[in-house]
Amino acid sequence: MSRTKLNLLSREEFAAFSLHEKNTYLQELADRFAAQHDREQVILDKNALSRLRRYYSRRVWADLKLGDAPASPLNKALGRLAETIRSEAVREDVTAALLQETTSRTVLRAAPDDDAQLMFFVPAIYDAPIKDDVNLMDVAPFSLSKRARTGIIQYELKDSLITIEGGAETGLATVFDYDIFLNMVSALADEVRRYRVEDGKGLRPSLPSKVYRPSVAHILKFCRRSSGGRQYEEIEAALGRLSKTTIKVTNLSGGKRRQVDSRPLIGEYRIISKTSTGKVDEVEVTIPDWVYLSIVRADKSLPLLTLHEDYFLISSGLGRFIYRLARKAAGKTEARYGVREIHKRSGSPQEYRFFLRDLKELVTRTQAFPMPDYELTLEESKDSAKLFMRFRGDEAAPAEPLAEAVDH
Repeated sequence: MSRTKLNLLSREEFAAFSLHEKNTYLQELADRFAAQHDREQVILDKNALSRLRRYYSRRVWADLKLGDAPASPLNKALGRLAETIRSEAVREDVTAALLQETTSRTVLRAAPDDDAQLMFFVPAIYDAPIKDDVNLMDVAPFSLSKRARTGIIQYELKDSLITIEGGAETGLATVFDYDIFLNMVSALADEVRRYRVEDGKGLRPSLPSKVYRPSVAHILKFCRRSSGGRQYEEIEAALGRLSKTTIKVTNLSGGKRRQVDSRPLIGEYRIISKTSTGKVDEVEVTIPDWVYLSIVRADKSLPLLTLHEDYFLISSGLGRFIYRLARKAAGKTEARYGVREIHKRSGSPQEYRFFLRDLKELVTRTQAFPMPDYELTLEESKDSAKLFMRFRGDEAAPAEPLAEAVDH
């Protein structure tokens, strides 16, 4: 679908509105934007409305004080140019804000233009290592929101209490920041495979480094993102959130609470180089011990689950969480989870009824735009709702019992 530029009211026209009229206009603008860009219509909350109103107040070239200058042809021309620049900046800000507030009607976003060629050069996609005390694919070790969220997320599972905590200034890592973690894990797994092949040939290779040094272009390519817009700035902000987000695991077995450990999603990071335009070019990330040791010291098979290459194209945080849950619970067969249990494991701050509504919408969209690997069905009764996840594969699935989650 072609993208149409937003036609915005001038600053003067918008300023003449009352607060109620401004909010009404912005809601109409959001509805029009959703229709133009094939996105879900949403009711803007007060924070979103406040942010959009502020964008209309931004000024460009304010230091010129053109309002106080003589009405010469030059000053008039400068004024028109300043207003043109300001209007374009407002349009970009409003468009970016509305993209954050609305959700694509499709399950998958469009892949970048050069995606077909680039996919030949990226390794398989692996998720977090599976450890004896906890499997991070059982929960969301991040916020499902596209925007940074403050506070903590707690998951009380059968034998453990998992606490996800972000930095005071950065907030929690988001599900989209987590793409960088997946890139780091996948790159390490690829290096371990190469090491084992060379070791098997008697070549005495060196163990993979604990420092991962990718270019931002490589990260974007791996995550199937375009290289335009604010992507480079967003990568730097994402690294900050990932480095400050920790996973604390408390063992609950035997009726006693015992602190097991506290793990960062990534270790320290550094910006190694920038481009001539100031964009981040290359970064250095220290792989945390719990990731490195789990993968490098694995005896035979890697303690990892692969993800479908289209995982990165899933447009919503909820959709990505459901895919990870299905990959862990259903595998190559099928699984059924109570929606209340899914809500608990998602870490979503939404009330259950709103979470159920959004899950219903996601499942409905997958009927027209299928989720990678899995078919989703919502089974509702008077007192409960369950999500049925079935692997959609050509190969016969191994004989495994149906995974069933207990409702809480």
